Amino acid sequence: MSKAIYPGSFDPVTFGHLDIIGRSAKIVDELVVGVLVNSTKQPMFTIEERVEMLKHLTKDYSNVEIISFDGLLVDFAREEKADIIVRGLRAVTDFEYELQMAQTNHIMEKCVDTIFLTTSLKYSYLSSSIVKEVAWLHGDISQFVPAFVIDKIQEKIS
Repeated sequence: MSKAIYPGSFDPVTFGHLDIIGRSAKIVDELVVGVLVNSTKQPMFTIEERVEMLKHLTKDYSNVEIISFDGLLVDFAREEKADIIVRGLRAVTDFEYELQMAQTNHIMEKCVDTIFLTTSLKYSYLSSSIVKEVAWLHGDISQFVPAFVIDKIQEKIS
């Protein structure tokens, strides 16, 4: 039985994230979406809000669980008994950093491997930072995030 972790900040969750979640859920038996508590960033949404949004948006996936975590990803993988880390790649520039992280994680925890999924072309430009910037400037973000997330972002901005 394969169990994977797809980690991220998901601040906010985008169609790109949901694409990786959906595709990963088809590959593994169990998928844990690990929502990172990152004390070095000032998030738009609390960890609880991000977990709640992801739970709402993934409720139709029977093999997906949403859990927050802090600390090292390999420690979280060990706690969850996951043997795979899933990472999405938007561009070649993502690959260098992600490869370093994958190699470091593998050295720290030999039984954990990383698989890379390339982002669907229609989301290759998309990031949470872009969504927040466009939203703050009152632009249309409906092509970037689900309506449920738009409502949450508008609540934060107003």
